[in-house]
Amino acid sequence: MSRTIVITGASRGIGLSFCKHYHALGDTVYGVCRTPSESLKKLGVRVISGIDIAEAEAVAALAEALSGEHIDLLINNAGVLNDEVLGSLNFDTMEQQFQVNALGPLRVTEALLGQLNDGAKVANITSRMGSVEDNTSGGRYGYRMSKAALNIASVSLARDLAPRGVAVGIFHPGLVGTEMIGGYGDITPDQAANRLAQRIEELCMESSGTFRHSNGDTLPW
Repeated sequence: MSRTIVITGASRGIGLSFCKHYHALGDTVYGVCRTPSESLKKLGVRVISGIDIAEAEAVAALAEALSGEHIDLLINNAGVLNDEVLGSLNFDTMEQQFQVNALGPLRVTEALLGQLNDGAKVANITSRMGSVEDNTSGGRYGYRMSKAALNIASVSLARDLAPRGVAVGIFHPGLVGTEMIGGYGDITPDQAANRLAQRIEELCMESSGTFRHSNGDTLPW
């Protein structure tokens, strides 16, 4: 049976690969982005552009564009990465990362609560750089802090959405060769999306709110 799937950050990288994956399965896919890439436009998915998830008005416009839809899977994939160094911290870029990486997924999820089917799934794409225990190298203040905030928000979502049977996944994709990190990585965006799709398929109420690597490992908080 065809599902309705909404994917943010869909113009490139893992988001674009998610769109490819689910479109190939015959699902109805909404690719959400600020500016659509040529690759996204050629896919044949339904594109909702002009959406900056850090902006309340844009997210309200997204909810309006999806009014009447019944969403089976929401993938909060959009994110930004900056590098701040102790001694010359840029608090503007740190705040931007909080707006996009932490508040953005929460803003989108809340805006679409009315469209989420009971029994739907929410997949938040985070990073193991948001793990306190796994932080052995320091740095990346804004990114680490924003992803740690996303992680705890995701656990709260898992608890609050449980009465509706909505499972929430918290997924680290791995080191993926996207433009965001300069193309260096252990796996491609397509490989990451395929692995993450497997984890999303396995996601259930019993595993809702757990922090997992795309390879299946459970990650430390």
